[in-house]
Amino acid sequence: MKNPVFEEIFKIRYSEMDCGQVLKPSVLLQFFQDLASDNAESLDFGYSYIIRNNLAWFLLKYRIEFDDYPEGIYDITIQTNPRGYNKLFALRDFAILHNNKIIGKAASTWGLIDINLKTMANVSEALKSNPYIKSFEKREDDLVYGKIRPLEKIDIEKTFEIRFDDLDVNQHVNNSNYIVWAFETLNFDFRKSYKLKNIDMVFKKEITYGAKVIAQTEISENITNHVLRNSETGEDLCLIKAEWVKRAKSL
Repeated sequence: MKNPVFEEIFKIRYSEMDCGQVLKPSVLLQFFQDLASDNAESLDFGYSYIIRNNLAWFLLKYRIEFDDYPEGIYDITIQTNPRGYNKLFALRDFAILHNNKIIGKAASTWGLIDINLKTMANVSEALKSNPYIKSFEKREDDLVYGKIRPLEKIDIEKTFEIRFDDLDVNQHVNNSNYIVWAFETLNFDFRKSYKLKNIDMVFKKEITYGAKVIAQTEISENITNHVLRNSETGEDLCLIKAEWVKRAKSL
């Protein structure tokens, strides 16, 4: 019987850090995505399985909490555990470790889409015969997703055009790009002084090549709220709420 918990050491390269030697948040999300994909493939509910069944996984939301966001650290260990599923969703946890100490945790929620019908598929039906993932059972130490309220005002707004390199294998914008666009609205002085403490992300719509994304941000001391919208349709693509703490050493 395979161990459903995966663990991998990630060597953090200079290209994956910002100018203060802090791991870029978008890179951390890419680490999560790659490890989750490898884990699901190994446990027979990854890309090979879903493509045979005309299905596709999509990410719905993240809750990430940091005891100490990676700063001046050159290797981290990430663990992921498929926690189970209910009728509509599958849930997956992550832990970030440095020197065998947990410095961050994440919870994520995923859905399946029927590629032919373009509708959500029944996750429990798709996974019920898989021996490695069972019905979800809540635990006392589970992270709690935060609420992301609508913006009361727009302090900063920027527009970004989607490039070819922003796309994933499904020809949609990769999830990690949304956090890049959201945080690009924050000025240099803010980013050089703060690092992430907690973050909530809700993914609502997909968007493809050639479109434009409007990133709108509201700042309230160490809390930033972000909305990313399709500039043509006005539809919300992603909602983000981030809590920040002072860096140990400002740039």
